[in-house]
Amino acid sequence: MTNLAVAGAGSLIQSVDWHAIAPPVIPAVVALAVLVGDLFLPLPRKPLLGWVSVGGLVVALASLASLWSGRHAAFCLKTVAGTTDNADCSYVADHFALLFQLLVLGGALLVALLSLFSVEQDELPRGEFWFLLLSSAAGAALLPAARDLATLVVALEVASLPAFALVALRRDGRGGEAALKFFLSSVAATAVTLLGVSFVYAATGSMYLTRIAAALPHVPGQLKALAMAGAVLTLVGFAFKTAAVPFHFWVPDTYTGAPVPVAGYLSVVGKAAGISGLALIAVLGFHPYGRTWGLGLAVVAAVTMTVGNAAALRQRPDTPHSAVRLLAWSSIAQAGYLLVPIAAAGYGHSTRDPLGATVAYALIYGVVNLGAFAVVAFVAGRVDDYRGLFAARPATALALAFFLLCLAGLPPGVIGLFGKVVVFRAAVDSGLGWLAVVMAVNVVVALYYYLAWTAKIFQPAPDGAAADASGAGSPLPLPLALCLGVAAAIGVVLSVAPQLVLQVTTASLFG
Repeated sequence: MTNLAVAGAGSLIQSVDWHAIAPPVIPAVVALAVLVGDLFLPLPRKPLLGWVSVGGLVVALASLASLWSGRHAAFCLKTVAGTTDNADCSYVADHFALLFQLLVLGGALLVALLSLFSVEQDELPRGEFWFLLLSSAAGAALLPAARDLATLVVALEVASLPAFALVALRRDGRGGEAALKFFLSSVAATAVTLLGVSFVYAATGSMYLTRIAAALPHVPGQLKALAMAGAVLTLVGFAFKTAAVPFHFWVPDTYTGAPVPVAGYLSVVGKAAGISGLALIAVLGFHPYGRTWGLGLAVVAAVTMTVGNAAALRQRPDTPHSAVRLLAWSSIAQAGYLLVPIAAAGYGHSTRDPLGATVAYALIYGVVNLGAFAVVAFVAGRVDDYRGLFAARPATALALAFFLLCLAGLPPGVIGLFGKVVVFRAAVDSGLGWLAVVMAVNVVVALYYYLAWTAKIFQPAPDGAAADASGAGSPLPLPLALCLGVAAAIGVVLSVAPQLVLQVTTASLFG
């Protein structure tokens, strides 16, 4: 996890700040405890493993509060004099890392609450499920704090490998096929990433992002093509994790084949990990090539949001699993919006930090998208199955309508509108007016399928009866009610006081 080429006289002895690395370490430790506990707990007590996992994620979230006061670093190389060079740290807990860790751990917590219901309903193996979920969350929490290429790749794989198994846990036959597609695509992306990292290391002699940025302008002429190729390949590998076009083909089939909570996890936590890694590599490591990758990411963002929305429009509401497939294509379109501020950061025209817009939008998207998946996990089936949901379950129907309107950027989902505005402003401020126009057109296009789904919620059920899939008359399971309640409460609070999250657009993320 460290660079062995240390400039000047120094020591390879590293400093470890256990306080700083607590957010990823806590879920990793709890994952091991759950795996061991599964061996000894009798079958009637195995549901306790889920609540232990929820408690571990709550503790990990609480550890973020004590880190917010300043910049914390770990795994830093020490000089001969015993002082620490803050530029040579593999793990840095700055505001950028903490905000993405808040999204990752908070998203994993909502998924865990949702899974308490789905694990029992789908008869998934409890010990394996919770161990894999916590392990993946630990890797995703490590990734935004990584500051060298080796740590970034390791964190990405720790987040991804358990996810393959989570997808395959579904027992109806579709899980294995979905996991295989996910696995093969991810292996190819990892190979491309490792090839790119090796090229960058060969050209610059360093793995640390700050040293790479300092070395790239001075790369010898015979190595410039190698450095450029390495930068492109590394960015392509991380673009796969964001489900950006043309690296998106695995998403629809993987989401529909996976258990619904796992699909929600991939759409939020998995995407957050990919976006944070892409932003770190591009902005901190490959900053000297900003104009090149900025234009490339701008084109990818435009194509991604267009393809995602166009495919979502084509989803027929009467086909099996159309609700999950629509959310899958919607998540691809949302990835395009998330890429816009990163592309803008390559141009450096704005007086604001464009990455703040990506962080703010990711936080907003994560909450409302997981809320929508929570309703789908309970109602499930086709989009047409949501007809009559308001008559059968008014609170659940209103929550889903609110989440869909937030994704569309319409009142009363005000926070969704503000999120799109800050992304739009990041593009305009950086001189990417054409990209802002493409985004505006796509926002209008997306209104159709979000509003069409919302309208079905309030339509009468077939034959005037309550929709069978809504389970009318039965109480909402407690874990599912908690997940929905938390997601809806956060969405409402942010819509009333959007400054609680939008203030990160003016914060110093890497300070």
